Amino acid sequence: MSTMLSEDRDFNGLGEQTTDGQTRLTGGSMASIPEYYAGKNVLITGATGFMGKVLVEKLLRSCPEVKALYLLVRPKAGQSMQQRVSDMMVCRLFDRVREDNPDFHQKIIPISSELTQPGLAISPEDVEKLSACINVIFHCAATIRFDEPLKHALQLNVIATQQLLSLAQQMNHLEAFIHVSTAYANCNRKHIDEVIYPPPVEPKKLIESLEWMDDGIVRDITARLIGDRPNTYTYTKALAEYVVQQEQDKLNIAIIRPSIVGASWQEPFPGWIDNFNGPSGIFIAAGKGILRTMRANNDAVADLIPVDVVINLTLAAGWYTAKHRPKPALVYNCTTGGINPFHWGEIEHHVMLSWKRNPLEQAFRRPNTNITSNYLINQYWILVSHKFPALIYDFFLRLSGQKPQMMRIFNRLHKAISLLEYFSSRDWEWNSENMSMLMSQLTPEDRKTFNFDVRQLNWPEYIENYCIGTKKYVLNEDMSDIPAARQHLRKLRNIRYTFNTLLVVFIWRVFIARSQMARNIWYFVVSLCFKFLSYFRASSTITN
Repeated sequence: MSTMLSEDRDFNGLGEQTTDGQTRLTGGSMASIPEYYAGKNVLITGATGFMGKVLVEKLLRSCPEVKALYLLVRPKAGQSMQQRVSDMMVCRLFDRVREDNPDFHQKIIPISSELTQPGLAISPEDVEKLSACINVIFHCAATIRFDEPLKHALQLNVIATQQLLSLAQQMNHLEAFIHVSTAYANCNRKHIDEVIYPPPVEPKKLIESLEWMDDGIVRDITARLIGDRPNTYTYTKALAEYVVQQEQDKLNIAIIRPSIVGASWQEPFPGWIDNFNGPSGIFIAAGKGILRTMRANNDAVADLIPVDVVINLTLAAGWYTAKHRPKPALVYNCTTGGINPFHWGEIEHHVMLSWKRNPLEQAFRRPNTNITSNYLINQYWILVSHKFPALIYDFFLRLSGQKPQMMRIFNRLHKAISLLEYFSSRDWEWNSENMSMLMSQLTPEDRKTFNFDVRQLNWPEYIENYCIGTKKYVLNEDMSDIPAARQHLRKLRNIRYTFNTLLVVFIWRVFIARSQMARNIWYFVVSLCFKFLSYFRASSTITN
């Protein structure tokens, strides 16, 4: 790997690597990234997902001469593929593209597909069309549910990848196949290099073994199969990397491994996010005052990576892979922990500061979340700050004739947090040499346009924009309503202080009624206070 990297660095944009590993000079400087994608036909899977949308937007905005984007889309929830793509394009994410080119939608061509079906359910006519024109493939589609049943995760993350690779081999003009994986595919290791590790099991054998088993048997053996990995997601993504690697002699391949993908850093505007997944849901729950405690290691690195950083690296990797065709395939660990680390304790601090400056509307309680690594302390606060208030709130809902809902919300929250505990309580060391190498290959202009240098990332500013982004784009709240939201928080504060005071007085009075010693202490304290006030008054009179 290191030899191959040093050879690639010597190109300096003046040559290409042929399939037999030889360097072929191009006779001039290499085309910039927008110049490379000009006139290209690009196939994208997962285009209606979070990362896929950002990839489509970035290609249209920063590579305006791209010829066409073919999107594999399935009908969903009664919507046709055309309707899903149309709904995606009216999203605020595309506002900047819309200003530059109101007719940008003409470059988007939806292709009906279903990842769970043989051949991806692509019609013969569409297969012929794609085989004749596609130049670059970006494979972003996957199930990201941590608790996905193994059979379904295997179908979406492994078998669908195999079938897409088979389709890619039929394409006459394909120059690069970019597979988006995850930095946690090998999370059972402490140190993770930019290499493809041996799979936990031969994918073909696993697929054949599970074909004849019913879902109940598979569910029973899943824990033993995934071993020291925390869930089916990381397990199947590791298998998918191996499947992709097997085709590196036939295709020009690169693998992108992002860590925890969060809101945008800079593009198309700071803080853009459109879902509750991962940290977004936690931030919102904290801002609403629902989340009060979370089990995590304050000193562990929270390896967040902005979505625009991932997409910029992905597009740059597509350009580099097509021009240099490196063998073996390059892996890019797209992470921040080893370059610009930020810890869970620091995230908690800055999230709380942000919600105090820019509170959410109609918060349940004032934001006040604490992180602890102690299991018993966390369970205590769950009982006191989550379950007990939820029971009281649901009790009043029942009295008013409404359906109780708060306990159900907290149960869902606890399940989501428990799935993240593995990642919020550990540290990993990722090698990112290939990411640095790729950056060194870009022209100064491309480094600005396709910036993935996370050393420039200001974490406090990013976290504040992230929180504001969840408020604006996920909850659709108006920033002009912040004064009213602050007033609501003040009311909640006053209610809390009043309740706590009454509770202390009530408990103390009950205690006094039952104990002579408590009464003696109470009378002593009151007498002491009275004497102090008398002394203070007498001293003031003498001074005057």
